[in-house]
Amino acid sequence: MDLRELHYLLALAEEKSISRAAERLFMAQSSLSQFLSSTEAHLGYRLFIRTSSGIRPTEPGKRMIRFAQDTLSEFHRAKDEIQDIGNLKGGHVILGISSFRGSFLLPPVLQVFQKKYPGIRVQIVEENSLALEQLLLTGKIDLALLVMPEKRSRIQARFLMNDEICLITSPNHPVMECVHQGQAGLHPSQLSQYINIQDAACYEFLLSGYDTILGREARRIFLRHGMNPTYYNENLTALFAASLGASGLGLAFTYASSRQYFHRAQLLSLGKDGTSIALGTAMAPGRYHSKATQALDQVIFEVLGK
Repeated sequence: MDLRELHYLLALAEEKSISRAAERLFMAQSSLSQFLSSTEAHLGYRLFIRTSSGIRPTEPGKRMIRFAQDTLSEFHRAKDEIQDIGNLKGGHVILGISSFRGSFLLPPVLQVFQKKYPGIRVQIVEENSLALEQLLLTGKIDLALLVMPEKRSRIQARFLMNDEICLITSPNHPVMECVHQGQAGLHPSQLSQYINIQDAACYEFLLSGYDTILGREARRIFLRHGMNPTYYNENLTALFAASLGASGLGLAFTYASSRQYFHRAQLLSLGKDGTSIALGTAMAPGRYHSKATQALDQVIFEVLGK
């Protein structure tokens, strides 16, 4: 099997559907079906069981999927080592970051990186922090900017910055009558106003899903303060929720670092002490870290770690 066919196997395994895998691979479904049938005939074993809802791997299929993952990972490592011979004149880095955080933190980083290393390509993978940890562990990405993992995690991250979690709304929203002047104690120079979250309990909130950092932290804040607020939308993306909040359609949670993204919105610290998360960078554990990966990590710290 060649590298292209290994990618076919992984697409089938991850999409759990021949049609979706074919769409992802930009190929005809009949061609992908023919590849699978001929591969199974060559090996003498069924690799996937066809069902009414899609496909699932057999035991031989699971073994071939592991082989594809290991082979592609080893190929990527060898390519990194070869590229390092060029001393950063070329290369390829796969960077993982959440869609929302990446939209406002990543552009200035990539601008500096591209200027310093014009021959190195950066491929971006968008996932939430929990999913990024798994991608690092499986070697599918080289580097991630993510929420600092828990101590028991196998991911070893390097602290980059604290990012404050705050409320976002319109300056004309009635909640502004409950706002206090002053900076949150934990985050000097971040935001100039704060609100006691209990004072906002009577207003509608716009929430992200449980599987996101903002969605999880919002519910923890409500629980900690004994709140049962109104919300009709509770599974929005972070960007969508924040955008609706900025338009005055409710109260949403966002990060203080996103304030440059929402020029006309009002961002409010949560209480006098505020609340924050720690962000860091992490590389795939147990793998060769290319010079290009290390260079991108360094630029992230130069731009964001001030």
